[in-house]
Amino acid sequence: MAKFDASLSNDHREADAHASEEAQTHRRRSWRDLTIVFGGALVLLAVGPFLFGSYLLNILIQAFFFAAVAVTVDLLWGYTGYLTFGQSAFFGLGAYAAGLVFTHAGFSPLHALLAAVLAIAVPVAVAAVVGWLSFYRGASPFFATVMSLVLPIVLSQLLLSGGTWTGSSSGLTGFETFDLSLGAWYGIAGGALLAVVAAAWCFVRSDGGRLLAAIRDNESRCAYLGINTSRIKIALLAVTAAIAGLAGLGYGAFSGVVAPELSGFVLGTQFIIWVALGGRGTLWGPVIGALLINVASAYLSSSMPFAWQLILGAAFVLVIVLLPQGLVPLLVKPLRRFTAVGARAPALTERAPRDAHAPQAGEPALQMRGVARHFGSLKVLQGIDLVADGGELVGLIGPNGAGKTTLMRCMSDGAERSAGSVALCGSDIGTLAPEGCVKLGLGRKFQNANVFETLTVAESLRVARTLVERPSFVRRSPTLALPPYALDVMRATQLERKLDAVAKDLSHGEQQALELAMVLALEPRIVLLDEPTAGLTKVERTQIGGVLAALAHRYGLCCLLVEHDLDFVAEVATRIVVLHQGKMVMQGSFDEVVNSDLVKTIYAGSAQEAA
Repeated sequence: MAKFDASLSNDHREADAHASEEAQTHRRRSWRDLTIVFGGALVLLAVGPFLFGSYLLNILIQAFFFAAVAVTVDLLWGYTGYLTFGQSAFFGLGAYAAGLVFTHAGFSPLHALLAAVLAIAVPVAVAAVVGWLSFYRGASPFFATVMSLVLPIVLSQLLLSGGTWTGSSSGLTGFETFDLSLGAWYGIAGGALLAVVAAAWCFVRSDGGRLLAAIRDNESRCAYLGINTSRIKIALLAVTAAIAGLAGLGYGAFSGVVAPELSGFVLGTQFIIWVALGGRGTLWGPVIGALLINVASAYLSSSMPFAWQLILGAAFVLVIVLLPQGLVPLLVKPLRRFTAVGARAPALTERAPRDAHAPQAGEPALQMRGVARHFGSLKVLQGIDLVADGGELVGLIGPNGAGKTTLMRCMSDGAERSAGSVALCGSDIGTLAPEGCVKLGLGRKFQNANVFETLTVAESLRVARTLVERPSFVRRSPTLALPPYALDVMRATQLERKLDAVAKDLSHGEQQALELAMVLALEPRIVLLDEPTAGLTKVERTQIGGVLAALAHRYGLCCLLVEHDLDFVAEVATRIVVLHQGKMVMQGSFDEVVNSDLVKTIYAGSAQEAA
């Protein structure tokens, strides 16, 4: 047996080494492709001033600044799922930083530096406040979008009310600015745009960048993996606000004209239109969409001023209805290979679980005292007292409506209880949000498969490891380290062979297994399992049963299992707790509970009610 285990270990090491070599080859190809694309763009920047006339250069320089903001809209909307109209406000703040400083203080290198600092600091400060208001606990995505819509409207009114200081509706014009040629401005604006796109491209392809797609797909699952999604969105909004502010500074310094329209709702809507038409979630689509529409509008608006707006509006509606992915992914096939963020799956490796959150000697892993949950006069849970230790697998059984899932919510979310207390590994959860409870050592698997639909199996596991291993925001690791019990799930269900598979393409049983592996990847001390075998085959159920039993008996975890299959519960549970009408009516060994007259009466009564 030892020889067999050694041989298997060698096979895994060889496979890991091969996968790591393939991953490195894939990364080299990706960087080569990126070099080709950006090399071509640099060539266009170098020869542009010699190919284009002054009018087209003016249009392109302005379009470059607009395109940089469009990229930030794509990061927020296309990758994170936050539809925002507010990037125009940050762009306008940057433009007015140049206009106000150069108008009232004059132009000098020191004043230019002051304007740059203000173009970053003010948008970041405003973004932090707006983000805090938009993404506080319990706020809906619709509320966040409304907040982003209100911001440019309020800012425009403030600029209009500024009198001679802001220029009111006329804005600020004629101020001294940088004395540069069109060719120099073309290189600066184009180079800045390329830098923004390159940084965004590296970020969204990185391990940390995949958190954006995870938030877009399933924000609730992120919270139960210990990820503070509000903090991530606020930080992303602040960074994109800084980029938009610098783009506005460049636009104001180049044009020598700033007006309230630069921070208005109309421009914010145009950014969204450019992203949607070009291709949301591609980075390249917003750039090409912004450039094409700005150039086309500059030439066509003079000859058909009203018809052009109608054409643009009709094109937007048609693309949204017929081509929801945008024009660029469909028409620009050579760029398709660069719009995808997927990469070769990493090699799985095993790592020893941490000792973090382990309860002190003699202290229970889970302790509930007087827990109750009321919805008005409806009492779902009443006076639940429950203690569970490490090494126990407690089966929670009871008829439908007994309060089993509600009890799990009370353990994993401090806001769910109406009364009582819950302590995890010796720490009272108080009113902690789910991500706070996870940091105390809790892992929760939901009744229905709760995964990230657009992420691959490997990416999902990487996101699940965020709390344990801080991901890189500039690259992807060629290896993925998992604790042994998570690897057991992967191997038992053959998911280790489907690391490149997208989660939505997995079978229901595979999605259940993936969610269980994600929960175990957290290395929790307390594991809540709500029907973990639903959708699995008989063989898979047997294999997962062995894994669940090992969690308690071999690894010393505290597991609470909700399962309707009593035969399965009998195989793995060390203790049974019976819930009925929101009360804990009995606990003991499986035989004691199942053979009791009380439990027989409860289930018989529930069957009669169902009939």
